[in-house]
Amino acid sequence: MPRRKLVRFQDNTKDSLVIQPGKSEFETVRKNWSTFFWNKNPLVLELACGKGEYTVGLAPHFPDRNFVGVDIKGNRLRYGAQEAKDLWLKNVGFIRWIIQNIHEFFDPHTIEEIWIIHPDPRPRNSDTRRRLTCPRFLMMYEKLLVPWGLLKLKTDDVDLFTYSVETLKNEWRTILDQTDDLYNDSLLADHFDIKTHYEQKFHQQWRTIHYLKAIKNSLTFNSQNSIY
Repeated sequence: MPRRKLVRFQDNTKDSLVIQPGKSEFETVRKNWSTFFWNKNPLVLELACGKGEYTVGLAPHFPDRNFVGVDIKGNRLRYGAQEAKDLWLKNVGFIRWIIQNIHEFFDPHTIEEIWIIHPDPRPRNSDTRRRLTCPRFLMMYEKLLVPWGLLKLKTDDVDLFTYSVETLKNEWRTILDQTDDLYNDSLLADHFDIKTHYEQKFHQQWRTIHYLKAIKNSLTFNSQNSIY
């Protein structure tokens, strides 16, 4: 293992913002996030967060919400955790864990929003069940989200986006907004000029960015409940 990556893993073991196996918080924080954030503010998740650009980027705009980034790769999480510390953010945390088991950490109906930003598109048909917008994941999100909870997907992959739109309509709930060209749409305001590492590359390559916002239950939706 390269020395830099090893150092980042070691830093995670000492960083209070990173929850991972082997640390006492890994057990105590489960379904009791008030012990981690010292408040009961609403929770927002960024899944497959990578370096946590959205977790760290959204947190200053919404200090009355707690943001949790989830990724299995501790090397990537290190960047977001360090930036959150540098910015003295108190409403940010990270979990190093597999997404299909993330429900173990949260009570049902306690998440206000879930962000999925430029996930691995898993283009092969054999990988369909690993796409983060496949039916089995949507079922888990539905159990985690509050009645008016939102799911937001941002991707440069048109096939994943098309699949996600169709799956949401067939298996889940209402799509409130969507665009096939985010940078030329008013929905860009949702993102506060936050770009992931990969998105910056995509933008330089003139690749269009797709975005959608879906709601868990349109019958109970109230626009005042959204952070946007």
